[in-house]
Amino acid sequence: MAVNKKEIIRRALVLAYVTLLNALVIVRYWHQFSYLNDNYRRLVLNTFHISGFDPLSYIVIDRWSTAYNIYRHPLLAFFMWLPSQLNAAVEWLTGRNAAPLIMGCILVACAYYTYIYMVRLLHRVVGIGEGDAWLLTTFLFSFAYVMVTLSAPDHFCLSMFMLTLVLYLSGMKMKEGKLMPRWQSVLLFFLTAGISLNNGIKVFLANLFVSGKRFWRPANLLLTVVLPAALIWGFARWEWYTYERPNFIARQEAKVKKHDKLIAKTYQQVADTMHTTDTALIRRTALAIVARQDSVKAAKSSRLAIHAHEGKPIANGEFSQWTDISTPRGWSLIENILGEPIQLHNDHLLEDVLRNRPVIVHYRFAFNYIVEALIFLLFLLGVWAGRRSRFLWLALSFLGFDLLIHVVLGFGLNEAYIMSAHWLIVVPIAVAYLLKDAAHSTKEWIRLTPRLLIGVLTLYLLIYNGTLYVGYLY
Repeated sequence: MAVNKKEIIRRALVLAYVTLLNALVIVRYWHQFSYLNDNYRRLVLNTFHISGFDPLSYIVIDRWSTAYNIYRHPLLAFFMWLPSQLNAAVEWLTGRNAAPLIMGCILVACAYYTYIYMVRLLHRVVGIGEGDAWLLTTFLFSFAYVMVTLSAPDHFCLSMFMLTLVLYLSGMKMKEGKLMPRWQSVLLFFLTAGISLNNGIKVFLANLFVSGKRFWRPANLLLTVVLPAALIWGFARWEWYTYERPNFIARQEAKVKKHDKLIAKTYQQVADTMHTTDTALIRRTALAIVARQDSVKAAKSSRLAIHAHEGKPIANGEFSQWTDISTPRGWSLIENILGEPIQLHNDHLLEDVLRNRPVIVHYRFAFNYIVEALIFLLFLLGVWAGRRSRFLWLALSFLGFDLLIHVVLGFGLNEAYIMSAHWLIVVPIAVAYLLKDAAHSTKEWIRLTPRLLIGVLTLYLLIYNGTLYVGYLY
């Protein structure tokens, strides 16, 4: 794709947009996070609040550690090792903590290239005009939780970039009638799954759609699916036993020690009060008092948002505890899958559901639901227009996998919107097929109406979401 003067201007505007979003977040927290602190982790976790996004990347870049959930993000900490070393050098030279700036640069780069590869995907793979590709990508970047994802120091922007890249590379191979080299599939898997393990499945789906029946050949299954999956899982287990298990054991021992100390203290208080030498009676009484205190604490804890809003899991196993069968699916689809990711709610704006936000928040005005319905309609019309496209079905398989884990199994359903960048990238792809289909119409109004509607919606969302987001930060 030749970079002409018009494209240079467009790219400059994109870079300015994503840089501005990150600058807003960096400046908002710069005074607190740029100073050296002996307990930087506590400072960041207690201070940073943007919806349910975790600022763990600041913490890892400040002092390298495997602070992320190892089974969900098995390689992410190691991807952050070099940024951490860069921050150590900056601290030594300047005496200031550059973690927010370094993470901001990473987010800007990922956001910018997500935009560029989405434009290329829509133009080269789907086959719409360059102008339409830029319009639809801007439409995507006007969505509420794309804006927030691009500037929040979590892993979702990195995942969004990798998923867009996987779709682009897969689409080009499908268009050219070529197979994806095995080394490329394996590399994409380690990068994508290393950032977020569940997204590694999407690389397997891409391999399936590109390879067709050849995907099921034993050599391909072994080298591009079984072996990489086993390696990353084995590495995650090693990582947990090496880095997390000692901390886990220390926490458990500290908890037992604290509880034993409480029992001993209560035992002494009971002995002083009862004036008896019956040690068995004193111990039973002390244990009963501690049990009542634990029961009161548990009841109080269960009323906190972090527990009250987490949903009831299918079971309490190592991974089944991440499921949720109690959060209502209907309203979650309307407000948290289709609503909040695209339009912010005015009430409880960007609050954290594990702190102070209700699981379900409704819009104040019917207009917001009309906008939601229009975008969903555009998506459905696009799916219908592109129903014969193998590439569209690949993109929809990504969406289907997310719906399976979030809506059916309930993983993170209570705050599904923070993960929405994983599936929002499918929306402009589907709508692109609608524009492609409309472009072949002999009637001018059919060619212009969807473009005009998308343009109006994009402008509205940029103003609406941008105003609320900036207002939240300042």
